[in-house]
Amino acid sequence: MRKLIYVVFILLNVFANAQTGIIKGLVTDKQSESPLPGATIELLQSTTPIGIITDDDGYFRLENVPFGRQTIRISFIGFESITIPNIVVTSGKDAVVNVSLIESFAQLDEIIITNKNAKAKAINKLASVSARQFGVEEVTRFSGGRSDVGRLAANFAGVSSPDDSRNDIVIRGNSPTGLLWRLEGVPIPSPNHFSTAGTTGGPVSALNPNLLKNSDFITSAFPSEYGNAIGGVFDLGFRKGNIDDYEFTGQVGVFTGVEAMAEGPLGKNKGSFLVAGRYSLISLVGGGAGGTSATPNYNDVSFNIDFGKGKLGNFSVFGILGNSDIEFLGDDIDEDDLFAAEDENTFVESGFGVVGLKHQIAVGENSFLRTIASSSFSTNDFKADRFIDKDTPQERSIRYTEADNTETRLTFSTLFNTKLSNKATLRTGVLVENFRVELLERDREEQADINGDGDPDLFTFRDIDENLTIIQPYIQGQLRLTEKLTLNAGIHAQYSSLNEQFVFEPRAGLNYKISKNHTLSFGYGLHHQPVSLPLLFLNEEINGQLVQTNKELDFVRSSHYVLGYDVRIGNGWRGKAEVYYQDIDNAAVESFSSSYSSLTEGADFGFENDRVSLVNAGTGFNQGIELTLEKFFSKGYYGLLTASFFESKYEGSDGIERNTPFNNGQVINFLAGKEFKMGKAQKNVLFFDTRLTFSGGRYFTPVDLAASQQAGFEILQEDIAFSEQYDDYFRWDVKFGYKINSKSKKQSHQFYIDLQNVTGNENVFERRYNRLTNRVDQVDQTGFFPDVGYRFQF
Repeated sequence: MRKLIYVVFILLNVFANAQTGIIKGLVTDKQSESPLPGATIELLQSTTPIGIITDDDGYFRLENVPFGRQTIRISFIGFESITIPNIVVTSGKDAVVNVSLIESFAQLDEIIITNKNAKAKAINKLASVSARQFGVEEVTRFSGGRSDVGRLAANFAGVSSPDDSRNDIVIRGNSPTGLLWRLEGVPIPSPNHFSTAGTTGGPVSALNPNLLKNSDFITSAFPSEYGNAIGGVFDLGFRKGNIDDYEFTGQVGVFTGVEAMAEGPLGKNKGSFLVAGRYSLISLVGGGAGGTSATPNYNDVSFNIDFGKGKLGNFSVFGILGNSDIEFLGDDIDEDDLFAAEDENTFVESGFGVVGLKHQIAVGENSFLRTIASSSFSTNDFKADRFIDKDTPQERSIRYTEADNTETRLTFSTLFNTKLSNKATLRTGVLVENFRVELLERDREEQADINGDGDPDLFTFRDIDENLTIIQPYIQGQLRLTEKLTLNAGIHAQYSSLNEQFVFEPRAGLNYKISKNHTLSFGYGLHHQPVSLPLLFLNEEINGQLVQTNKELDFVRSSHYVLGYDVRIGNGWRGKAEVYYQDIDNAAVESFSSSYSSLTEGADFGFENDRVSLVNAGTGFNQGIELTLEKFFSKGYYGLLTASFFESKYEGSDGIERNTPFNNGQVINFLAGKEFKMGKAQKNVLFFDTRLTFSGGRYFTPVDLAASQQAGFEILQEDIAFSEQYDDYFRWDVKFGYKINSKSKKQSHQFYIDLQNVTGNENVFERRYNRLTNRVDQVDQTGFFPDVGYRFQF
């Protein structure tokens, strides 16, 4: 009888545990990143008190947590406590929350300050302005986002991306080439499928959001550790796998593809593994997507292996490997295809990868040394065969364009961080990147028939195999001058072996807490970035010799000035306003009077290939105001309203001020979502999300139709460059779905339908000369498109 009672008790306990979930994580000191043993974690809004303290390594595990969105409070003697809302607890996966606490300004015996909107602040403690953090839950939640961090960023104030075909990120009127991608503390190439040399965006993201931890997005006046960028920073990190249990995820979606993910404990030192692979669903079922009838094929593998904390510190290995290909066959292409022509067969292949070894070791109680060594690559191969006299007895084809580009990068980064006191933190380090660049491009477009074979000559615009090194030392610190006033300041330096230029970049930011709910901030930063490599290595024919006349161009220089105001409006609400001015000089322009500037490049798959003998005489500016009203997820709903009003101008060598192609003028986003608890036990969730986007159209250079008809290829009216504007962009997306938590097993299911561009609005992609119709045709962006998906976690 006693054994029977015991068995029944065990079964009831298993059943009870299956009705609840787990919240666990790590609590650290934000200044020193040292673990905080003995910190208290409390589950709020619970019918019965649930609490726990962290162990000697700063870890906690809160069990028997009801399903749904939960709130915890973390506190530690002498530190400011933090309340973390909106933690999604399911039956299929443990909820992991890593928290950093800030030591109180005065040495107190009890906690007196509570930060209820921790997510409104950047993870990087030295980011004063124009920064916010985001998490995987946001990436996968927003409608129309395709689980793409780039498209998520398009919802934030100051960001414009009115292009359904690519996820290029335009920050405050800057070219997308001004963006810095970082993963686990090191710069990486564009993490996108079908990416091309020198660009930072692409049609499909290779970043798997299921591996990302909360990360930072910074749009101006970056802290001193970030360099080689003038537009913005995406500072991403991979989360650790589950250190206690094995967990698995299966997922399928139109854009994310078919996915499998596994994670679990590794070794005896709280190590873990996390690995996921994805394969495009469209390539399995056939058909086209994203503005083309051709079938895109792409796949990627991502991983993060943490070996735990040992005597020699903590080692981890991380990486992403991906490749993609697509064939545009002229006979199968529609005349309104965004990427191909009916008289060409085009073959595209690309690859992307990064693998890194990360080591961190404590140096005393309040300092650490973090070192990362990584290798990355980005490749793209493009071939186009054009039919001559197509559909006639004289039909033939010739190789019209070919490009074979490879960039490999070896990166070494070391960083020393020390907490000098509860009022002062110092961080210094150096980043060294060695690039090997192999670029080959041959094209017949706009070429004469010098060899007399009846076809335009195949001219070699690039054919190089170069090595260059960029070295970036920096030092920065944070000084809490008073309880209300904080100063972040530092210096970044940059040296390039290509042009042997060395520059210093001062950075500074101030945060002043006017009152409990009101904060004023100011930021300044000087930033430099080389001209994009496809422009630097262009060939020019001089006296019968091919010479790279752009090779020694100086860095483009940009000064950022930002003034911000942040207000907490009631519980869970936040308002923010920022005014900014960005002054740019040393842009690459032509040596004769011309409208061209390198500031107009980077929003497409390639760069202009006839801009040679450039000089650093171009200027530009971006200015504007950004407004954000945000309701963080609580009481079953969230909302986000962002509005950006800005101006983006440049001057070429002709001295005429013009619009950049990124000068949309205004961008307004509205997002909202609501969840409803369903079922007798209220453990399942029905959710709705919607997004409205309005943007001014991009400026473009009109086609000279008569000259194009005579030449047989597109010729633009460059004397009136970027003088015309496309129609305004509008899009409405709606997403709804259902989450099911298992009654008796550690399993959860999620289904969703994402209706993108539900009104079928015909937003303009471009107006271009069509050599087949001999006229200027308008091509529209993607119309209505339904995305469906399913996720199973166990």
